[in-house]
Amino acid sequence: MGRLATEPALSRPDLLAGPVKSALEGAGSLAESVFVAPIDASLADTASFCAAYEVSLAESANCVVVAGKREGVEYVAACMVLATTRADVNGVVRKLLGVRKASFLPMDAAVAATGMEYGGITPLGLPADWPILVDPAVAALPFAVVGSGVRGSKLTLPGSVLASWPGAQVVEGLGRPVQQD
Repeated sequence: MGRLATEPALSRPDLLAGPVKSALEGAGSLAESVFVAPIDASLADTASFCAAYEVSLAESANCVVVAGKREGVEYVAACMVLATTRADVNGVVRKLLGVRKASFLPMDAAVAATGMEYGGITPLGLPADWPILVDPAVAALPFAVVGSGVRGSKLTLPGSVLASWPGAQVVEGLGRPVQQD
């Protein structure tokens, strides 16, 4: 994957957020397909990372956390979409959550709920009651680059592993092309 020097993820727990490490330890054979690579934390944002490490945006998947309320209850989901797309928050995601309006979970709330660093949030290790919505294009990747829970590293894993992760479901139409101005 570009210039990433990957190693089996569980061999480098120092490069994983606590919840990610715990999730991998409990994942059985799924964990064998997950690798980690150290990166410069100042380059963790997708565009900077891809340019610096020669990883295509089409191989990089973003995890966005979305929430909405219904009858006073907050519903939260994680969405995995290619870096070349945006999650259809107020179309597909809103309908799946069964809420009138959905929006990105505020940074402080996302960090507190996940135990991960903002900009490194990944579906591995999220709260068990959060559905993980995976765009089919992400599920089809031979290897996807995603966050590791911290800004100083990235995970690489087959899209099929993301799609089969506990709580994950592949959702048609989740990722929408980015509108060019």
